[in-house]
Amino acid sequence: MLIKICGLTKVTEADYLNANHVDFAGFVLFFPKSKRNITIEQAKEIMQALDPSIKKTAVVVKPSIKQIRQIEAAGFDYIQIHGMIDPALFSQIRLPVLKAFNVKDMDTIADYRLDKNVAGYVFDAHEPGSGKSFDWSMLSDIPRDNKLFFLAGGISADNVKEAIKKLSPDGIDVSTGVEYNASNKTGKDPQKIEEFVRIIRTEQKTYNRFSFYK
Repeated sequence: MLIKICGLTKVTEADYLNANHVDFAGFVLFFPKSKRNITIEQAKEIMQALDPSIKKTAVVVKPSIKQIRQIEAAGFDYIQIHGMIDPALFSQIRLPVLKAFNVKDMDTIADYRLDKNVAGYVFDAHEPGSGKSFDWSMLSDIPRDNKLFFLAGGISADNVKEAIKKLSPDGIDVSTGVEYNASNKTGKDPQKIEEFVRIIRTEQKTYNRFSFYK
């Protein structure tokens, strides 16, 4: 089970991911509407503090070719794209793509199944980054293929076991669910990250033991 912690904003948060040996780290770029939006330079500083084994993912909405080239030059491993993007521009991307879908556009997944650039899908809520979940039954009829299947949107320590049991995704993508709730603290909470990872790894061991886990 792959674990992706998204929306990093501070160098200190890299230590939390390193300590828990997560698989992916996500950085929101070129999207000022998000409270987790950071600059390329800030992202590069955080990435330098991450363990090399952690895959660095640029999270963007309808990026321009200029922004894509900046991301590629910065040393990211993946680019996660939300929203529709021109096919001609899409074909010029040199990094593996995680194509994100939400409640509004899940019916467009067929447009990307045969695209060699697409390494995986991220299924998110109506408002990505809001911490709100959605009806997971919407995904039950989506055919699996050889691309990664990440579940996002309102995932936390409270419901991640249920998510794994219902959908058996390849990976879990979390942001709000591992952040501080207190008004005097912002960003990722190391204790919540530790608990979140512990639950997933424990659940994975259980599924492996009984051969239920995909």
